[in-house]
Parts: sequence; C-alpha cells; structure tokens
Amino acid sequence: MRTDTTAPVVIDRREGPYGEVVLRRHGALLQIIANGCFLMDTSDGRSERLLVDAAYDALDGRPEPSILIGGLGVGFSLAHAAADRRWGRITVVERERAVIDWHRSGADAPLAGLSGAALADPRTEILHTDLVAHLSGAGSSKSTRKTYDALCLDIDNGPGWTVTEDNNSLYSPAGLASCQARLNPGGVLAVWSAQPSSAFDDALRNAGFQAVRTEEIPVARGVPDVVHLGVRAA
Repeated sequence: MRTDTTAPVVIDRREGPYGEVVLRRHGALLQIIANGCFLMDTSDGRSERLLVDAAYDALDGRPEPSILIGGLGVGFSLAHAAADRRWGRITVVERERAVIDWHRSGADAPLAGLSGAALADPRTEILHTDLVAHLSGAGSSKSTRKTYDALCLDIDNGPGWTVTEDNNSLYSPAGLASCQARLNPGGVLAVWSAQPSSAFDDALRNAGFQAVRTEEIPVARGVPDVVHLGVRAA
C-alpha cells in the first residue's frame, strides 16, 4: 500500500476564544486540527453519515423531522442531511468562526465543495455559537428556545476525549438534561465517539433516555468508532 509522504501544508491558522484551530492540506485531504488535536479530515465521511442516518432510523417516522447538528466540521453530516429530503429544518451549531468561514467565505472557500449545496438549501441554518451554551438556553427564555426531533453531536473525539475542558459538561447529568429539554417527545440524541463507552451508555440511561444502544463503524485498525443513541420518552 502506498502512503502519502508529502508534508502537511497549513492553509489557515487562527487563534480564537477556545484556542488554536488549523486547516491544513495533506496530499488530497483537508484536515482540521484544534489545539494540536486531530479532529477530522475529508478522507471518508462514513461516520458522519451514519450519525445522521442512525438518528433518523431511531425516530418514529414523523414527517419532516427537525435536526440539530453539533459541529460543522468538514461538512459531511450537514451535506448528508441536506441530501435527504425527509429531513425538515436543519440547524448546525459551530463555535469556531474559522470553520464557518472555510465553508462559506466565498466561492474559493476550501470546504465549499463539500457543503455548498447544503448551505444554499433553504432548510439549513448555521448558528455561530457554543453548543453547550445553545443547548442550555443561555441568554434566551424558555419560550424562545427551539426544540428538535434529533440532536446529532460530533464536537469531540468522544465523551471521554473532549477537545476543550469546557465540553466535559455536555456529557454530565446537567448537560444530558439540557439535551433532553431540547428534544421533542420521542426525539433522538446521537453522539459520535472514537471509541465505545459503556459508562456513557449508563449515563444516558441514568438521565432518562430510553432504547440506549451503540452502532459501530468499522475502521482500518483499532477499536471501531461508534454512535451512541438514546430516545427521549414520548
């Protein structure tokens, strides 16, 4: 098997309120690095597509369900959701302005080829805000907080491997309670992780989620990626 021996080339590097975020090109791939931690690249997208499909399949067949995608990333989850006409309102929460710019700062935006059609879709809304704050409703009243049929969260490498320390609260009892509050009855929480976590499955059950399970995504080497799933009581 041939391996790409070319050195990565930094396309953009920015310092933001959560630290450094970098977009770089490595051969044919674009990669996002946050505070020196590899997050994702454009090599596959299988995990991101499964995240969205598993959430839809766990729903009860309701028409045009709404979906919140936590983390824009390279755009695989958004593009996959927008390509499926069964979804209704599609909201993406992304806290890094740089990531949003890499998708929509003009025709030559490095990631526009993956997400351009999805961003032009009238169902799509991009929110530049912190996901944890958005789910908790910080700065908004209960009457103005939107709810969703599916929450698809992919902002870390997993509940036990967060990009920043602040994200730990998302997987805490209080964070999972916020997720419950933002789901419509019978709605689905789907959380991507680079490795299975029985402890997080237990946390979902303790938070009141039903039908808790994981779906595995095979990888070339090592333990599989997974999507943790839980359903809010109807």
